[in-house]
Amino acid sequence: MGRSSTICSRSRRNFLAASGGLIAAAAAGNTSAFGAVATQESGSRPLSPGAARKIPIGVFDPAFPEKFEDRNIRVMTLSCHGNPVHPDGKIAERDWQTFQRTVLLAERLGVSVIVGFSGCPGGSPTDTVPNWVTYRWPPEYAQIQDWQWKEKVIPYWKQAAKFAREHGIHKIALEMHPNFVVYNPRTLLKLRDAVGEEIGANCDLSHLFWQQCDAVEVIHMLGKQGAIFHAHMKDTTFYKENVDRYGVLNFAFETKDLPQASETFRAVGYGHSAGAWKEIMRAYMEVGYQGMFSVENEDPILSGEVGVERALYVLKNVRSELLGTS
Repeated sequence: MGRSSTICSRSRRNFLAASGGLIAAAAAGNTSAFGAVATQESGSRPLSPGAARKIPIGVFDPAFPEKFEDRNIRVMTLSCHGNPVHPDGKIAERDWQTFQRTVLLAERLGVSVIVGFSGCPGGSPTDTVPNWVTYRWPPEYAQIQDWQWKEKVIPYWKQAAKFAREHGIHKIALEMHPNFVVYNPRTLLKLRDAVGEEIGANCDLSHLFWQQCDAVEVIHMLGKQGAIFHAHMKDTTFYKENVDRYGVLNFAFETKDLPQASETFRAVGYGHSAGAWKEIMRAYMEVGYQGMFSVENEDPILSGEVGVERALYVLKNVRSELLGTS
C-alpha cells in the first residue's frame, strides 16, 4: 500500500471500501497548540487533583507506518475494520485473516492497541447478509439476537481475544457503531463480560451523541472499568426541524442529502461547543485515560485538511486550558 500524507483527505469509509486494509493512528511528537486560546469560560471547574495529563492528539490516517520514527511520529494503534462474523464465509475468513495479520504486525511494532468493529452476523445459519437487530419484539427478533450472540459473536471474539493475548496484545478497541452488534456502551460491556478484559472501547462519541448518550457519563462509566482503549474525536450536529419530523435514524453522509437529514458528522466543535469538548477532555483525564485522541474527519462540509485542522485547533486549545498552559 502506498503512503499518504499525515493529514489525509480520504475518509475512512472511502478508504475501507477501496482496500479493506490496515490503518494506523499516529501522534506527532510536537503537540503544541495551533494558536491563542479563547477566554476561559466562566464557571469552569478545576481538574481533580492528579488528573491533569497531556493526552496526545493525532490523526486517524490510512497510511502504512513507514519511517514514522524518523519524523518523530509515534504509531499508537493499528486498525482492521471489517466484519469477521459475516454470514458469507469468504468475507468472515478474509476479515479473520486480516485481524490475525494485524495482531502479528502490532506485536512486531510494539503497538498495544488493535481497533476494529464487532461485526454483525446473519439472523440464522442460512442467511447470506448481516441482520442488525436492536429491538427484541416481535419474539422472533429476540430469538435472532440470542442466536447471534451465543453462536457467532461470543465464540468468535473469545477466539480472537485468545489469539491476541498469545501475541502480547491485550487491548482490542471496538468502535460502538450502528449496523454492528456492539453499537452502544451496554452492548460493549455485554461482550466484555462474556469474553474478557481484552475487549474495550474505541470511544467515538459521534455515534453516541445521536443515541442521546451523555458523553461525560459514558466516559466516566467505561473509564472507571478500564474499558476505554482508544478515542476517535468526531462531532455530530443535529438539524432540529428534521429531527422533529423524522427522528434521529435519518443520517446524511453527503452534502446533497443534508437538507433532509436529521444529523450528520462534523469536525470537533461544529456540533457541540468548545465548552462541551472541554468537559469531555476533562472526563478522559479524570478517569486516567492512557490512549490518544485520534481526530477522524468525516465532515461532509469541511473535508480533508480543513476539517482536521479545525478539530485540532479546538482540541489543543481546550487541552491547554485544562492544563493551565494557555
